[in-house]
Amino acid sequence: MPRIWKPSVTVAAIIERDGRFLLVEEETSDGIRLNQPAGHLDPHESLEQAVIRETLEETAHDFTPTALVGMYMSRYTSRRTGEEVTYLRFTFCGVPGAEYDQPLDDGIIRTLWMTRDEIAACPERHRSPLVLQCVDEYLSGLRAPLALLHTHASVFKEVEST
Repeated sequence: MPRIWKPSVTVAAIIERDGRFLLVEEETSDGIRLNQPAGHLDPHESLEQAVIRETLEETAHDFTPTALVGMYMSRYTSRRTGEEVTYLRFTFCGVPGAEYDQPLDDGIIRTLWMTRDEIAACPERHRSPLVLQCVDEYLSGLRAPLALLHTHASVFKEVEST
């Protein structure tokens, strides 16, 4: 039986305050890297719920998404398994809310507020090329309304193969 291809769906948050962007410094298999608050979509979540949850878990900040900056597909070869992994990333921009005194997600070392130029000055520290690309697309005004996104309740029944 052929293996079923299943991309990994991720979300990320572009959060700007006074010309600085909220990033996380995190441990990865490639060492310590910078990324937007980001993570995987969990079962039964909408994309908006996922980016709100991931932002809170990784930065201890509330986040209200206001627009979709972009959708990105990236392919990587896993160092661990040698298999190709495909990621579909949905990047949102929005407004930061309250900051809480709580531990950050496992693997997150700290949060940082950096200018676009500071981010651009250290590409070797980026988790992926999307870190700067998403900031630049946000700064260029690229936005899609959240109304483009729809999450439907499970209405289909699984059909048995004959």
